[in-house]
Amino acid sequence: MFQQILEFLDTVGLMHMRYQNAIMVLVSLVLLYLAIKKGYEPLLLVPIAFGVLLANLPLSDVMNPDGFIYQIYQGVKLGVFPPLIFVGVGAMTDFGPLIANPITLLLGAAAQLGIFIAFLGATALGYTLPQAGSIGIIGGADGPTAIYLTSRLAPELLAPIAIAAYSYMALVPIIQPPIMKALVPQKEREIVMAQLRPVSQTERILFPIVVTIVGGLLVPSAITLLGSLMLGNLLRECKVVERLSQTAQNELINVVTIFIGLSVGATAKGTTFLTPATLGIIALGLVAFAGGTAGGVILGRIMCALSGGRINPLIGAAGVSAVPMAARVAQKVGQEANPSNFLLMHAMGPNVSGVIGSAVVAGVFLAALG
Repeated sequence: MFQQILEFLDTVGLMHMRYQNAIMVLVSLVLLYLAIKKGYEPLLLVPIAFGVLLANLPLSDVMNPDGFIYQIYQGVKLGVFPPLIFVGVGAMTDFGPLIANPITLLLGAAAQLGIFIAFLGATALGYTLPQAGSIGIIGGADGPTAIYLTSRLAPELLAPIAIAAYSYMALVPIIQPPIMKALVPQKEREIVMAQLRPVSQTERILFPIVVTIVGGLLVPSAITLLGSLMLGNLLRECKVVERLSQTAQNELINVVTIFIGLSVGATAKGTTFLTPATLGIIALGLVAFAGGTAGGVILGRIMCALSGGRINPLIGAAGVSAVPMAARVAQKVGQEANPSNFLLMHAMGPNVSGVIGSAVVAGVFLAALG
């Protein structure tokens, strides 16, 4: 009887709980709190946090080779899900603000500074060049791009990089405002920008086609992500495939988001995740993200001075991608400084150019380091 009791107790998960698992369970609960109570990117954080929770319950089999979530994870590991996400993002995104004010493309480019800061930092810390490139791309604040690049350059780092990229995307409202306020004086935060010009449907249709051709000719290795993004946008703007556009904006991106979030979260098992190397990647990712925000804001201040005060530097922070959360943060910080300030549409220019920029940088890394 005593032996049977011991055997039964051995099947109870609580008897196998390690401190690393307990820490990750607490982390998952904090992420769920931020998503549900605070509203920080719940579409991302809820499935990610729940995946972390499932993976860290002792004796959990969700990531066993025959487990349900493990099978889903193959779409992440093989780089299938990121292009599908990009189709949905393209279908949901209005490129009008960028077309109306193309100079904001420079702000999206400047915000990629964080990628190269983290790349150099990772190299200095002893990571290989492919690993450093994968870590650096976290600075683009674009989870699908980070997953796509890492699955090809450094698949052994896929779990921590994916977790870091999606977590920082979700925590944009916490991380960015202090940096923006520290770098932009009150007077410049108050600047009200002029209304954007109307953009014709012809321009909207030509934009994704031209970007695809130019991007494919200049950076062929970026065409999978860039082409998927532009396909989604063309579905939206051509007005003859409304059913496909709606599917991309809703069913497709929703299903893939659940799959990515749940499976990426489930890779964060405490016993393998809480290591110095992994924590170093998380720290470098934060440096990358902060550097990208600072790069966009600093160029925004330069453009503000050159334009005679017509450009609010806050919109530069939206260049880190994270569509549309980063643009909303720029709007919020701008309105705190001046209640009559409406920066959202202006911030969407660098915001969507940041998506394009991070995809191009990923293509460059893939070509140079792959």
